[in-house]
Amino acid sequence: MNWLLAALRSSLGRKMIVALTGLGLVGFVLAHLAGNLQVFAGREALNAYAQGLKDLGPLLWVARIGLLGIFVLHVVLALQLARENRAARPSRYVHGGVQQATPGARSMVLTGVTILFFVAYHLAHFTFGAVHAEHYGVGADALGRHDVYGMVVAGFSNPLVSILYIVSMGLLALHLSHGVQSVFQTLGLNGPRFQPLIKCAGLGLAVLVFVGNISMPLAILLGLGPFSTGA
Repeated sequence: MNWLLAALRSSLGRKMIVALTGLGLVGFVLAHLAGNLQVFAGREALNAYAQGLKDLGPLLWVARIGLLGIFVLHVVLALQLARENRAARPSRYVHGGVQQATPGARSMVLTGVTILFFVAYHLAHFTFGAVHAEHYGVGADALGRHDVYGMVVAGFSNPLVSILYIVSMGLLALHLSHGVQSVFQTLGLNGPRFQPLIKCAGLGLAVLVFVGNISMPLAILLGLGPFSTGA
C-alpha cells in the first residue's frame, strides 16, 4: 500500500498507474467482447456463459468491484494529469509549428468521461435492469436460467439503444487508438524501431473492438444472420 501512496504523490507515478490500469481495462474489454460475441452462437451458448459467470457467486462481485475500482482510478488520475498538463502549458497554442496531435490524442479526456457515463448506463441496463426494465425482465429460458440472450436481443432491437451503443463504441475505439500508444510511451517501450508497430497495434485494436462490438447491435437491429428468423 505504501508504494501506491508514494506513486500517487508523483506525476510519473500517476502516469504509470494510468498506464497499468489502462492495460487491465483493455484486457477486460477484449474478454468482455469475446464473451458477448457468443450471442451469435445462439441462446444456449450465451445463457450458459452468463450462468457460468453467475455461478462464481461472491467472486463475481469481487471481480466487478475490483474492476470498477480500477476504472475509477484510471479516469480520476487521467483527469488529474490532464489538468496538470494544461496548467503547465498555459500558452500551448502559441507555437504554430508544433505537429498537430491526432484526434484520439486531442479527445482523450472527452472520450474517457463519455465512456464512464456509458458504462454506468450499460450496467444499469444489462446488469441491474434499472433502465429498460422490460428488456431485463424477459424471463427464464427452458433450463430456468435468466434469458440473457433474449435480454440482449430485446435491448438491441430498440433503435435508440443500438445507436447509443454504436456511438459509444466509436468513442471507445477513438480512445483506444491513442491510449494503447500512450501506455507504451509511459512504460518506455516506444523506441523509434517500434513506433510504427505500436501505432498499428493501437489502430488495429481499436478497429477490432469497434467492429466486434457494433456487429451485435447491427445484426440484431437489422435482422441479419442468425437474427433474421427472430429466434
